[in-house]
Amino acid sequence: MKKLFIYAAIAAAALGGMTSCSDFLEVNPVGKVSEPDFTSQKGITQLLTGMYAKLNSTGSSDGYFRSTLSNYVYGDIMGGDANKGSTFGDQPDFTSLETYTFASDNSYPNTKWAHSYNGVFFANNVIKVANSIQEELSAVQGESKDFYTETIAQARFIRGFFHFEVVKLFGAAVPYVDDVAMQENVNPQVSNVDESGNYIYIWDKIIEDLQFAYDNLPDTWSTDLGRVNKWAAAAILAKVKMYQSSPYNGTNGTQNRWGEVKTLLEEIMANGKDNKGTKYRLADTYEELYTAGESDWTGESVFDIQAAVTGTVEETSSVNGPWHIGFNGALGTGGWGFYQPSYDLVNAHIVDANGLPKMDGSYRNEPALSSLDENKLPHTKLEVYTDPRLDVTTGRFETPYLDWTVPTSIDGWVRDVSNGGLYLSKKNIPRKADKGSLSITTVTTSSAKNYHIVRYADVLLWYAETLIELGQPQEAGKYINQVRSRAAKGYVKAADPSTMSETASSYILDDKVNGTQGKNAAANYRIGLYPDSQFATKEKATQALRWERRIEMAMEGHHWYDLVRWGIASEELNKFIKFEMQHLGKYANSVYNAKWITLPIPYNEILKMDGLLVQNENWK
Repeated sequence: MKKLFIYAAIAAAALGGMTSCSDFLEVNPVGKVSEPDFTSQKGITQLLTGMYAKLNSTGSSDGYFRSTLSNYVYGDIMGGDANKGSTFGDQPDFTSLETYTFASDNSYPNTKWAHSYNGVFFANNVIKVANSIQEELSAVQGESKDFYTETIAQARFIRGFFHFEVVKLFGAAVPYVDDVAMQENVNPQVSNVDESGNYIYIWDKIIEDLQFAYDNLPDTWSTDLGRVNKWAAAAILAKVKMYQSSPYNGTNGTQNRWGEVKTLLEEIMANGKDNKGTKYRLADTYEELYTAGESDWTGESVFDIQAAVTGTVEETSSVNGPWHIGFNGALGTGGWGFYQPSYDLVNAHIVDANGLPKMDGSYRNEPALSSLDENKLPHTKLEVYTDPRLDVTTGRFETPYLDWTVPTSIDGWVRDVSNGGLYLSKKNIPRKADKGSLSITTVTTSSAKNYHIVRYADVLLWYAETLIELGQPQEAGKYINQVRSRAAKGYVKAADPSTMSETASSYILDDKVNGTQGKNAAANYRIGLYPDSQFATKEKATQALRWERRIEMAMEGHHWYDLVRWGIASEELNKFIKFEMQHLGKYANSVYNAKWITLPIPYNEILKMDGLLVQNENWK
C-alpha cells in the first residue's frame, strides 16, 4: 500500500498548498490519487507548484502569525522591534513569547516546527516522484540543464531552506529529514543525537542541499519568474554559512566559514541577477520596496515570497495573514491589530546633528516620540530629527499613513494603547490606491506586493559583516554607507488629510549625504554617513553594522535572529525591556535569559519521538 506522498501532493496542487500539518511531518489523505497521475513532466510541474506554495502557506488563518516566513513573531516581536498589539488577554501564548515568559509547551514554536517540516515533506515528495522517472525527465531540456536536474535542484533548495528555518529558531541539533527517511516512514523518526548521546548538528546537510541548488539552477528562468534561481540559492547558502560562523554561545555546532561566505557574496555582487535579468542593485528609494506595483522587480529582490491578487484570493496574498496585522476598522475592513512597532524601535531612529544614530544607547534617555495628551489624543514630536526610514517602516500619528489619511485619533487604529503602544505597522499594508488589481478591497492586508526574504541590502550588509570578521573594518564601511546613503533619496511628504495631496509644511529632510534640503516633509528628517573613524577598529565597525541592520531591516523579521547569533540577545533585550516597560507595564517582570539563543524544541515533539529527540542544550 502506498504511503501518503501523493495525497499531500494533490492537496498542494489543487488547493494552492494550503494543506495543514497537525503532526510532525504527517499529512492527511485528501483524495484518491495514485502515483502515476504525477509521474510525468506535467505532473512534476504540478508538484513543484505545490512545493513553492508552502512558502506562503500555514494551513489556517490562526497559524499565520505562528509560522509565517515573515517571522514577525520571532524576529520582530521577540527581537524588541515590535509589540504584539491587540489586547493583553488575546493569544496568551503570543504574549508569553513577547514578554519572555514562555516555556517548552508554547503552541507557537510548535506550529512553526510543524510547518517548517511540512515544507521539507513537500520538497522530499518532489524528489521521490522525480527519481521514479529520472530517465524520462533527464531527456527533457531545461533552462540550462536537463529538466530532472533542475527539478531536484529546486526541491533541494526548498528542503535546505525549510531545515534552515528550523535551525534558526531551535538550533542546529534538530532532525535532518531527507527523501530516503520519508520513504521509510510517512512520519519519520529521525534522531538529533548519535548512539553516544552527542548532538548531531545539521549545518553540513543543509549546505549540501543549497550547494547542489547553487551548482545546478539556472541564472534566470524564462517563464515562472517566481522560481528560485542560482543567485537566490547562493544568497541563502551564504546566509547559512554566516550563521554557522556566528558566535551564538558555543552550543550550536558553530564553525568559522567566513572565508567561504566572502567568496559567495563576491560572486553574487559581481554576477547575481533576478529572473528578469536585472543585475542586483539597491532600489532607487527605500519606499518603493514596499509599494505594490513597484517593489518586485527593482533589482533589489534576491529571494521573494511571490504574491498576486486574483479573484477572491485572500490568504495567499497576505504573508502575515489577511486580518492579523490590520487595524480594527481604520481602513474600512477591520483587523486584529497585531504587530505594532515598539517605542524602542521608533526612538532608535533619532539622530544627532550629523544625521547619525545614537549608538551609545542615549536614544533611550529621550522621551517617547509619541504620547497621549490629557484628552487621550495622540501627539507626535515631529520636530525631533529622525532617520527618514522611520516613517516608511512605521505609522505615526499626525503623519500620513500611506495614502489613506493622516491619523489624529487612536479610534480604529489601536485596540489597546496600554498593551500595544502608539505606533502602527506599515510595510506590509496596501495603499488605498491599490484596491482592485493590487489589493483585495475586503481584506486589510492582502496585497500583490511580494514579501522580500532576502534583498540586495542584506547582501551588502552581510558582506560588510564578513569583512569585519576577516579583519577589514575600513573596507566594510563602504558597504554600510552604501546602504545608508540610499535612505537619503526619499522621504515621506506632508499631506492634506482631506485630499492626501502634498501640502506645505515647515519640516525638512536635512540630507547631509548630498548636502541638500528637501522641503514639505511630514516630520523633520536627517541622514548622514558614518565617518571613516567609525571603521577604524573591529569593535566600532561592528557597532555600525549591527545598528544599520536593525534600522534597514526593521519590521522584516530579522532582529531577534541577529541578536542571538551575535551572542548579545540577553544584553540588548534586557535594555529593551527596561525602556519599553516605562510605556507598557506588561514588561515589568520580564527578563531575557542569557542561555536563550534558541527556543526550546517543542515538548510534545520530544514526547512523540520517544527518546530519539533530545531537548537542545540551552533548555535542558
